[in-house]
Amino acid sequence: MKGIQQKRRAFTAAARTSRWWRAWRFAAIVLAPLLVGQAIAEPINLGDVKQLALEYYANGYQQDLQSVGLAAQEWIKWRAPYVTKAALVLDIDETALSNWPELVANNFGFIANGPCRLPKGPCGVLAWDRTTQAKAIVPTLDLFKVARSLGVSVFFITGRDETERAVTAKNLRDAGYVNERGGGGWTALIMRPAGTRTPSVADFKAPERAKIEMKGYTIIANVGDQPSDLAGGHAERTFQLPNPFYRVP
Repeated sequence: MKGIQQKRRAFTAAARTSRWWRAWRFAAIVLAPLLVGQAIAEPINLGDVKQLALEYYANGYQQDLQSVGLAAQEWIKWRAPYVTKAALVLDIDETALSNWPELVANNFGFIANGPCRLPKGPCGVLAWDRTTQAKAIVPTLDLFKVARSLGVSVFFITGRDETERAVTAKNLRDAGYVNERGGGGWTALIMRPAGTRTPSVADFKAPERAKIEMKGYTIIANVGDQPSDLAGGHAERTFQLPNPFYRVP
């Protein structure tokens, strides 16, 4: 199953790189302290959290995406000329591609199977993927283009599995991740073997980055929206895009 399916198993509204995260953290500390030997106070209402997530998407999310994307661009522009085989690693869901219509249709819940009925939902994740309608996260697409212009090889590493290779590659191309001839502008699209799972996404992705290094590449940047996209090393620098809509172990 694809990585986004794991991502929805433990919903949270935390986004470490965003202004919204700081506000949420303050509320959590005030409203829901975990005291040893005492009952847990009532946490912030999940409906209120979802409303805050919608407001953040409308008034802050794009700006925070841009901030991280520009920082990654500046690093790559500075670092790439000093590396013989420079590589950029990108996650896909909520990093390269946005699944916002599906997320909203499902009220931030996770529905793996079934048809995708938009805009009201429900929308099965696999059915959504097959529509290949996910739009590019623009700052990531800009980063991709800058990297390619500098001769940096791009590797996508995703928790989606091999059964979705064709639709994923098509969606990436349709969203603009292409070379000057319109083909896939990446060096490799690395996906889970069908039917496999790991306790953490990091247990799959970190070894795959190690394999890239063994081919002689230096991963100068690894970009994702989850801590588990970035954990495990094998990259000179990591950049985490905001995502308060779900968490992946």
